[in-house]
Amino acid sequence: MVSGVVLVLVAFLVHGLFGLVVTHSENTVMNDRVQLAKQLAQEGVSPEDLVARVDTHSVRARLVLSDGRTFGSLDHRLAEDSTTKTRFLRLSGPGAINDSRLTMQIDTPLLARVQSRLAFLLVLATAGAIGVIAVGLWFLVRRALAPLDTMTRLARDIARGHLGRRLNPSRTDTELGRTAAAFDEMLDALEGALRDTAAAEARARASEQQIRVFVGDAAHELRTPITGVRSLAEAVFQQPADTDPEDRQRMLLLLVRETQRAGRLVDDLLDLARIDAGLHLRRAPVDLRALTATHLDRMRILHPHIDFQLTGDPPPVSADPVTVSADPVRITQILTNLLTNACQAMKDHGTITVALRPIQPESPLPSSVELTVTDTGPGIPPEDRERIFDRLVRLDQARDHRPDGSGLGLAIARGLARAHGGDLTCDEPPPGRSGAVFTLRLPIAPN
Repeated sequence: MVSGVVLVLVAFLVHGLFGLVVTHSENTVMNDRVQLAKQLAQEGVSPEDLVARVDTHSVRARLVLSDGRTFGSLDHRLAEDSTTKTRFLRLSGPGAINDSRLTMQIDTPLLARVQSRLAFLLVLATAGAIGVIAVGLWFLVRRALAPLDTMTRLARDIARGHLGRRLNPSRTDTELGRTAAAFDEMLDALEGALRDTAAAEARARASEQQIRVFVGDAAHELRTPITGVRSLAEAVFQQPADTDPEDRQRMLLLLVRETQRAGRLVDDLLDLARIDAGLHLRRAPVDLRALTATHLDRMRILHPHIDFQLTGDPPPVSADPVTVSADPVRITQILTNLLTNACQAMKDHGTITVALRPIQPESPLPSSVELTVTDTGPGIPPEDRERIFDRLVRLDQARDHRPDGSGLGLAIARGLARAHGGDLTCDEPPPGRSGAVFTLRLPIAPN
């Protein structure tokens, strides 16, 4: 559209300039003929020669002598026409030309034909140029806008759910190439956000399902001791006054045990809630070897029929200290859960071995320490070695001998380990040996 308008304006401009040039040329030619006629008259040429020299295709002349004779191709009617460019002059000189009248006129029909032909050629050229430009622009625009059409189709396909497609421009040094590359980057970011959103929704649904299951299991676990407490309290309240004191004492002892069992379950649930909310640790440099040795001495008193061993014994103080930055109360809680589970699995008969081993992955200084608790119990099947860390999980195999256990001890122990920046795992026992192997990894405190 713009190109066509420009071409039309150029055609009008050329036509106007041609008119100016013609007018200027007419004046120049007419002045030349006037000077030539005057010069010839002064030279005394004959009328025939003068008219032959002045009268040409572009300028018509009419010479009228003093005696009335007429020479030239200009008709007398045209000579009197004031609408055309006409020049009149009196010639003087020797001979017959003296006191003659010369009329010269530009050949207007010839100029009109030339100007008309020029206008026709301009119109033809302009129309042809506009046609060529229109056809060329149609092909060029279609080719230039082909990437945009591809982008449009791709956007519509993606809107219909066909993800994963890209433009993959072959050149990125052009405007459309850069636009296509930016479009692909936008699609990558958009699909990444969609995947992250879907994964977050899946995690949220899984977490919600876990919370529902956990709340149901926790309510079920709490219902048992609370029911026992209520039943025992009603039995004690309904006892007659002459009940045997030993029977009353036994029922009160059972009531206290059920109350303690419910209290332990509530404490475990609170620990899990604190871990989920971000446990606040009171960190301090802790000699893990000395802490483990002290806790094993306590376990030997509580379980005299089990053989507890610590790598480096005897005596524990002879081994080098292993210092970690940890909360000693929470580390003791982890050890208690691990050792108590091992004792219950072996029915108070067997051996529990605790080994400490610094880990040196690449640097010359150790970065973490492993505490391994190994028992001689029935062991844990490979398919259950990760499931036992789920909340409120009890195994159906012979290992689970905890009538009052809540199934939260290992979940709490792993949560506390990860809160310290470490981890707790259940590993495969060494070849040729049975039992369960639990490995606690903690980062070593920097010097």
